[in-house]
Amino acid sequence: MWMLTASEKLGGIAFLTRLYHSPMIGIKGRAEMQIRKTYKDVNPKLLFDEIRGFVQKQGAIIGEAKLETYSLPSDSSSFISRGTLTFKIHSEPGKAEKECLRVHIVGSAKGETKVMLDIDEKLFPQEKVSALQDDLDFIFGSYEVKPH
Repeated sequence: MWMLTASEKLGGIAFLTRLYHSPMIGIKGRAEMQIRKTYKDVNPKLLFDEIRGFVQKQGAIIGEAKLETYSLPSDSSSFISRGTLTFKIHSEPGKAEKECLRVHIVGSAKGETKVMLDIDEKLFPQEKVSALQDDLDFIFGSYEVKPH
């Protein structure tokens, strides 16, 4: 497993993106890329809905969409949400759709929300990944917690 960290300075703002690449581990054994992001004060439901829209804009079809909310044991008036999204895409005409992307979201609106995207690079190519990251960064970039 290797990690690529890219950093660039744009208009006085430093951007840091971490890509985790694991060619031997993945969705049903396929090569995949993993993107992890942490946001502060972002409602997990909003992130869930926006990611669903951004990925569908890239031509993927929703497979599973599940969002659950749990109360915190220390404070029953505070909640944490857990969301899972899966997306499929036609890899070949006449063949069944294949899972190309899986999203995991865990967090709360009053704290941190973490998102992890597992992407099958063969079915969801780099140009679609870049467009998805651009959309995420444009909408949620100011809320992203950058690693030190």
